[in-house]
Amino acid sequence: MRNKKPVRTVTIASGKGGVGKTNVVANLAIALRKMGKEVMILDADLGLSNVDILLQLTPRYNIQHVISGEKRLKDVIVEGPYGIKVLPASSGVQELTHLDALQRMQLIEEFEAYDKDIDILLIDTSAGISENVAFFCVASREIVIVTSPEPTALTDAYALIKVLFTRYQEKEFRVLVNSARNQADAKDVYRKLAVAADRFLNVSLDYLGYLPYDKLVHEAVRAQQPFIDMFPNGAASLAIEELALQFAEPAKEEIKGGLQFFIGNMFAMAGEAR
Repeated sequence: MRNKKPVRTVTIASGKGGVGKTNVVANLAIALRKMGKEVMILDADLGLSNVDILLQLTPRYNIQHVISGEKRLKDVIVEGPYGIKVLPASSGVQELTHLDALQRMQLIEEFEAYDKDIDILLIDTSAGISENVAFFCVASREIVIVTSPEPTALTDAYALIKVLFTRYQEKEFRVLVNSARNQADAKDVYRKLAVAADRFLNVSLDYLGYLPYDKLVHEAVRAQQPFIDMFPNGAASLAIEELALQFAEPAKEEIKGGLQFFIGNMFAMAGEAR
């Protein structure tokens, strides 16, 4: 990307599906946009698009057209609520769940050529520990692991962290607990994950915060509306605004580099896939 300003790249991942990761990404993007930030969402769940459905977008083209070389990145990006930019994924295209080296290179070249300014790139990965998930996690500046109080969510979050550490030497992770009853509940989830990581892995887990369980979130999802818009005074909406403040501030220097780092690491990962 030929941006004139630094871009904060954040991959948001989860070991388990159903923890509300995509909902977090969409509402976080809107909260940041309301703060005046230029935000792009890359829907990296390449075979099962969700962001466009959640935001009631009807894109004519998607990332499949970029990877195949049929369309440029700028032709595929659609505008979402408040002017957030969305690079939509394809739906039901199984071969995109595993990108080969040529497909990754095509995506990289398009990112390099994109010339619109953005402040924050939020990457919404698929659930699980696939190579595509690792590809975007390793390439990005920050990795946020979304989990929940469910034991299976905690186990799968640990499995994802373990894979990223043992195979790709990633050591810095931020943990967001979704659908917690209260802060004590969320801190307990984080503590369990941190204890296991400290005992078996040499990684750093940073507690990012939590989003409380809020039945209004489910109403908003059914209505295909961002909960921050539909219920602006709801508990989850107030919490996502607090979370957005952490990303609106400049990132710590010790965190991996910006957009050039993202593109460079995508090149490295593409080379390894050959």
